Amino acid sequence: MGFFPKARASTKLRGFTSFLVFLLSCLNFSFSDAYDVLDPRGNITIKWDVISWTSDGYIAVVTVFNFQKYRHIQAPGWKLGWSWAKKEVILSMYGGQTIEQGDCSKFKGNNIPHCCKKDPTVVDLLPGTPYNQQIANCCRGGVLSSWVQDPENAVTAFQVTVGQAGTSNKTVRLPKNFTLKAPGPGYTCGPAEIVKQSKFITPDKRRVTQALMTWNVTCMYSQFLAQKAPTCCVSLSSFYNNTIVNCPACTCGCRNSLIQPGTCVDLDSPHWASALSSSRKNSDTPLVRCTSHMCPIRVHWHVKLNYKEYWRVKITITNFNYRMNYTQWNLVAQHPNFDNLTQTFSFNYKSLTPYASINDTAMLWGIKFYNDLLMEAGPSGSVQSELLFRKEKKTFSFDKGWAFPRRIYFNGDDCVMPPPDAYPYLPSASPHMVISMSSLLTTILASLFLLLAYN
Repeated sequence: MGFFPKARASTKLRGFTSFLVFLLSCLNFSFSDAYDVLDPRGNITIKWDVISWTSDGYIAVVTVFNFQKYRHIQAPGWKLGWSWAKKEVILSMYGGQTIEQGDCSKFKGNNIPHCCKKDPTVVDLLPGTPYNQQIANCCRGGVLSSWVQDPENAVTAFQVTVGQAGTSNKTVRLPKNFTLKAPGPGYTCGPAEIVKQSKFITPDKRRVTQALMTWNVTCMYSQFLAQKAPTCCVSLSSFYNNTIVNCPACTCGCRNSLIQPGTCVDLDSPHWASALSSSRKNSDTPLVRCTSHMCPIRVHWHVKLNYKEYWRVKITITNFNYRMNYTQWNLVAQHPNFDNLTQTFSFNYKSLTPYASINDTAMLWGIKFYNDLLMEAGPSGSVQSELLFRKEKKTFSFDKGWAFPRRIYFNGDDCVMPPPDAYPYLPSASPHMVISMSSLLTTILASLFLLLAYN
């Protein structure tokens, strides 16, 4: 009789353990959202180098490195924010500026600080800034290229003079609560960590100096934090099937003119031109062409031709957004035949090889001054290219959707693929053919049964 309470206790314990495992799995799912299997080490690192001490603070060079292979920051650019640990103020800046000065009324005379806010936000200066306000790698309007696409422009920097701070590496307090917007949400920054001092080589390359103090901040990207809904989708077609597999319905949102009027432009409306011109006045909100998927970007993969030893694919990227041009766009695609890619037409190509020696991931982007700018929706709102693959006899097949990509990214965001059972199929694998063969088999079996019965 005494074992029943223990049994009930163990049942409660098992129930609590199950709930705890479920809770941890949910937490792990949310943490892994910022992990990108194609770019596991991709991040934005912010490095502070204290280069000299002043009477009540220090002068530091802040450098932002975009170590992400294919995710970049486009106009209107990045915004970097933090909170001071004590009562620090920004006395002056070069190569950047804060968006607000704050209350500096307690300072007298002409030496008014650049910013007195407890939580300043810094932006990059625009191109064409006077040289006496610049430093190296500044003044690009906040645009930051991806590391593979343009490593020279994947770095930006500004110089800041901080007052009312410590004057040695023992009294300085590191800033905290770093935020990075690019230009919206999406990045989560960790705490500042003191690291080994950076070293600098003089222009004549005969002397090496080093920072007096250095700390790093690492920021990771999450597509879910950047935008709750997807931003792109994929459609498919092939030469061996007349079916065009469109993007799934409501991929990036559903068209609902009652709840959200004016969020899309219907080209079938007789007043669409006037509606578009009037809506351009409010450029803070996105405006896309009315479609079943409501995505601003659609990537179309078309299996175009089949040769004896090669096969060809045509890729078309269409911009449905009437309020945005995509500068320095890029596309990342996964397909097992990229190891045998022979030629690309009008696109740049770089193999990413995220899985050591397995080459199944390619990064594609436009040629500078030719098609590196994806224009807003309209006649010029698309770019396209063709890829020529050599056939690998052991793996090549048009059957079961093998010719279509496994995954596609646009500007670093994962695009929604159609369901596998909707892929264009080979004529020999037609469902009607399967039904016909099944019916024929049934007829043959019935005839044999009747023949045996009469005999």
